[in-house]
Amino acid sequence: MTPHIHIIGAGMAGLAAAVRLAHLGPRVTVYEAAPRAGGRCRSYHDPQLDCVIDNGNHLLLSGNTAVMAYLDEIGAGDRLAGPPEAAFPFIDVTTGARWCVQPGAGVIPWWILNASRRVPETTAADYLSVLRVLRADERSTMADCVGTSGALYRRFWEPLTVGAINTAPARAAAALMRPVLRETFMKGAAACRPLVARNSLADTFVDPALAVLARAGVTVRLGTRVRAVHFEKDAVSALNIEGDIAAVNTNDIVILAVPPWIAETLVPDLKVPPPGEPIVNVHYRLKQPATPAGEVRIVGVIGGCAQWVFAHGDLASVTISAAAAVVDQPAEVLSANCWRDVALALELGNTAEPPARVVKERRATFDQTPEMQGLRPQAATACHNLLLAGDWTATGLPATIEGALRSGFKAAALAAQRAAADSKAA
Repeated sequence: MTPHIHIIGAGMAGLAAAVRLAHLGPRVTVYEAAPRAGGRCRSYHDPQLDCVIDNGNHLLLSGNTAVMAYLDEIGAGDRLAGPPEAAFPFIDVTTGARWCVQPGAGVIPWWILNASRRVPETTAADYLSVLRVLRADERSTMADCVGTSGALYRRFWEPLTVGAINTAPARAAAALMRPVLRETFMKGAAACRPLVARNSLADTFVDPALAVLARAGVTVRLGTRVRAVHFEKDAVSALNIEGDIAAVNTNDIVILAVPPWIAETLVPDLKVPPPGEPIVNVHYRLKQPATPAGEVRIVGVIGGCAQWVFAHGDLASVTISAAAAVVDQPAEVLSANCWRDVALALELGNTAEPPARVVKERRATFDQTPEMQGLRPQAATACHNLLLAGDWTATGLPATIEGALRSGFKAAALAAQRAAADSKAA
């Protein structure tokens, strides 16, 4: 008999696994404790702004292969937006200087020889620090590789590290930056075009996936918490689902795709990395659209409270990663400080601060330091019918949508292999 696959968690990892296993139809069930799917990649209508906002901004790159594969599978390949070419505009709010980093088309980085395409006040030789990152061992931090001073550090390495790894360079694992560089910037402009959800995260990543699962007959139970996982010998034997005990047969498979702090409460002796830095996002409802409908403007901010500014029509959003220093500030202080950066970045002049919503994700990612990498578990576990998925598992990538999707795909592939093996044995 085809095994019943239970997927606990409907974030990006759980949805990716479910989409890959959708051909099994009613033999797949997804459980999500929250009233909506998406996990930390969610959208909702905010009554204060009277529009749909995302819990946070997720900057993607065109070289994110799992993202592109997932969107193709759910029929949402056209729901990302970004500049037509690989271009990263920046503003230094302390000086007013503006520049745009523009990687070249080829894999050989000839573009660093062109002063107009690289970071101001840097030389081509400065970019040799990339080689130190690529050669870094597992114990090295980004600061060990690139230092903590100079124009390239302040205007490139620091914002890239904080944005990609949600950790300051002095603590961020250089090993996590290696795949980011190899899979995007090292492949040329075609692989590092910045992209974001055209309308919302739910519209791009969640709603189309739920539609695919519904058509396939996959059951998605929202607002349903798995309170405990029961084990017998080396296998999951039952799930406590909202107080009801559901038996798990020996050939059934459980994919646990929840945050690490929940996973460790469900699986005895599971070692997981601890929570890392918080991320703060601020959303503003502008009086006038800052971009044409369907277009997005992305600006990196140096020297301000904000780090990245995203403009979608009449909605402007700010992201502050590694935000421990500001997360406890009152919302009105954060929104006022960030608005000054938004107005400069989007060239809005002295426009008064519009209505704002501050969203604080205190456990946005796991702790992405060298010391914590060894605590990231593999997808396969000692229990023959239990698999793990999530951006915190051993993907080799930072805690990103790309990492979450890859983990879900890997868990689905292992589940399919085990199901095939069990069927052959039977």
